[in-house]
Amino acid sequence: MDAKQAGSSLDSLMSSFNARITEIQELVIARNMYPASSVTDLSAVDAALKAMELQVQAIKDRLLEEAKAIPKAKQKKLQNMSSYVPSYLPERMTMSNVDTNKSLLPEASRQQPDRGFLKHEDKPEALPKERKGRGPPPLWYITKVELDSLSSYMRGRLTLEKVNAAIGDIAAYAESNAQLISAPKKKLAENIWEKALELRDIAMTESVKGKYFFLETDIKGPALKLDNTGKAILTVLRHLGRIAETRIGHHRVIILLKP
Repeated sequence: MDAKQAGSSLDSLMSSFNARITEIQELVIARNMYPASSVTDLSAVDAALKAMELQVQAIKDRLLEEAKAIPKAKQKKLQNMSSYVPSYLPERMTMSNVDTNKSLLPEASRQQPDRGFLKHEDKPEALPKERKGRGPPPLWYITKVELDSLSSYMRGRLTLEKVNAAIGDIAAYAESNAQLISAPKKKLAENIWEKALELRDIAMTESVKGKYFFLETDIKGPALKLDNTGKAILTVLRHLGRIAETRIGHHRVIILLKP
């Protein structure tokens, strides 16, 4: 029985009790017309009616409590379920420079736009050997329990939705950089090729090698931006073990960690 049916049944039952109470009230009026001092049998009726009134009121109160408890229990169950479900599922690329990145992909990849980045076996054969077999960037969302475990000073006004949306963004940044690193020179414009070379140098450093990463300069939204909220989100993700940071040259490099 769902909540709607349960509520209808409770309303019907309460209506029956209300009708019964009205009948009892009419009997009480009839009782008062004949004082108990003159008709002894009415004393027993009076005691029975009072006992019945108390029982009916107790049942009515109990039904009201049960009716109020149904939506609360349902809400609590939904809250418990929501803490284990990601509140944000990003698309493959959410960055503002998505159109530019399309021109950076190998030809085979651009001819198959419907393939998601969650299947590493679908990656173009042109990828370097060190990229072969690597899975997608980690989408390690946080739970409500983790967010609530933070101090109020660190958590501030952040919500589960904002933080998980930012996790989708950083995965997209890292995926874009990985594609730049693996793209052949003939597919890249001159200015983009320079960035690709810089990213390749960073990718070969000991602290970054074999990991997905992005640069602080890659942060352009839509969910994660270089403002006070964005900085707070990065602090929370670093504290919860989702990212690590290092500095290579003049770049602040943010590394995605896996569960």
